[in-house]
Amino acid sequence: MRGRLLTTFFFVRHGAHSLLGRVLVGCKVDVPLDKAGLEQTRALAERFSRENISVVQSSPRQRAIQTASPIAECLKIEFDVEPAIDEIDCGEWSGRSFDELSKQQSWHEWNHSRSTARPPGGESMAEVKQRIITHLDRLWREHPNGRVVLVSHAEVIRAAILHYSGLSPDAYSRIEIDPAAVSTLVVGERGVQVCAVNETAAP
Repeated sequence: MRGRLLTTFFFVRHGAHSLLGRVLVGCKVDVPLDKAGLEQTRALAERFSRENISVVQSSPRQRAIQTASPIAECLKIEFDVEPAIDEIDCGEWSGRSFDELSKQQSWHEWNHSRSTARPPGGESMAEVKQRIITHLDRLWREHPNGRVVLVSHAEVIRAAILHYSGLSPDAYSRIEIDPAAVSTLVVGERGVQVCAVNETAAP
């Protein structure tokens, strides 16, 4: 991509935890990484030790902070806790099992049309998209030619990738974001390029 002031953003989903795939934790249920998740953080730290990273930021969730901390420690830099990359607010669905949610019509509406539906009492995908793209724009201006690690969550990362790929939020199922996976965007004066999606950090 042509243009000066190219800033590289490495979106990292937090590592695995014990409720993964069973419970919708959202931003209101804090859960620590499990053994597998902690092992993933070591692989992430090793992966980013080979990069000239200038900034590390983490969502306020415990699982994200536990993922960001080893990366920053390996790089010998401090990391910032950033609300703009926090998990989506799932409202009344927070802490409910996916089995329970599957019995609710509103859940099926959400999964059928992310562009128009929202979790009851929660945040829409449009709101998630707006906060993440606003944050990326600010970071690009603050860190020209920087290399930035953002430890966040699947829906937030999806929202950014879908937007910059020119896709509707309804296409969310086309974007897989696994625990501890890395997705890379490059932001410049002439736009944003999605360079990689859902790459494993395993050696």
